[in-house]
Amino acid sequence: MYRTIICGIGMGSRQTANRLLRRAAALVEDGGNIVVMHVIENIPHRHLTELPEEFETTAIAEAERKLAALCKELGIPATIEVRVGVAASLLVAVAREMSADLILLSSHVSDITDYVFSSIVDKVVRHAGCSVLIDRRVDRRHSGSEAQAEDTTLL
Repeated sequence: MYRTIICGIGMGSRQTANRLLRRAAALVEDGGNIVVMHVIENIPHRHLTELPEEFETTAIAEAERKLAALCKELGIPATIEVRVGVAASLLVAVAREMSADLILLSSHVSDITDYVFSSIVDKVVRHAGCSVLIDRRVDRRHSGSEAQAEDTTLL
């Protein structure tokens, strides 16, 4: 059992988010804390002039709202953290700030960019000062079924 768990929720499916949150709830000790974290990646300054001024504030508020609603729906008490920056660095930094015992993440199917730039999961595993649990289950999508309708992108 873990006292403080950082549960990293990305822009994946709702099914993945549900699974990660349920796993975190099963692993946290009584009186422990689950921190649901989402990182909005930095936008290069050259693109900032093309976006409305309130883009960042709106994106943070929307992510917080969706994550809080998901936690409430699942009946999982959690602290919501949404930050802007580099995902791997912020996950490691927040885990350190909060003296987390575990970072819980989901992997994805690797592509060429992972080999060139390294994945967020790879960077977190290398730099975290605590244990890292990687959920490797790939969500199944059934065309035309209720499962697909419910498996929408969370953020």
